[in-house]
Amino acid sequence: MIRKLPSGQFRLYSKKKDAKGKRKNLGTFSTRAAAEKHERAVQYFKRAS
Repeated sequence: MIRKLPSGQFRLYSKKKDAKGKRKNLGTFSTRAAAEKHERAVQYFKRAS
C-alpha cells in the first residue's frame, strides 16, 4: 500500500496490520514510481523460496 505524505514523498506500507493494528513502514521514496518498484521487489522476495 502506497500513501502520499504531506511532505510530498511516498511511503510503502505492509498490506497486513500488526497486533497493534498498525501497518509496517517498508520505506519512504521521493517518487511513486520508486515506491512501486520497491513494492514489486518486496513481493518477489516474499515468494522467492
